[in-house]
Amino acid sequence: MNFSRGRQRDEPEINLIAMIDVLLVILIFLVVTTTYTKFGGLELELPTAEARAEQERPETIDVVVMASGAVLVNRAPVAGGVAAIAQSLRGAAAGAAQPVVVINADAKAAHQNVIDVMQAARNAGLTQISFATQQSQH
Repeated sequence: MNFSRGRQRDEPEINLIAMIDVLLVILIFLVVTTTYTKFGGLELELPTAEARAEQERPETIDVVVMASGAVLVNRAPVAGGVAAIAQSLRGAAAGAAQPVVVINADAKAAHQNVIDVMQAARNAGLTQISFATQQSQH
């Protein structure tokens, strides 16, 4: 017995109006709760500077004091004592404003030989003296 013989079956359908209403409510919620932040760049006025010319390195006079006691001024051997070293230093300093005397003394050189070079530099009128060193290898 089929009582629904002449009737057609209704197919279920999705109610789109209710779904659109829900999506609109969600969209309004998102728009209201979202914070909009404007990221503006920082306005900075940076200071200006003029680059100075690189400072000129002073003229150097290299003095080597060897372990044997020999003294070399700018790689030229100097024979004699304090007076000869002073004369050689004066010649090496000719034309330079204020040269720096760089003393490269051997670790085994006699202390007196280094003092003689310092005395000769003083006699030659050279007051800027520097000692060359090297880092120890550990």
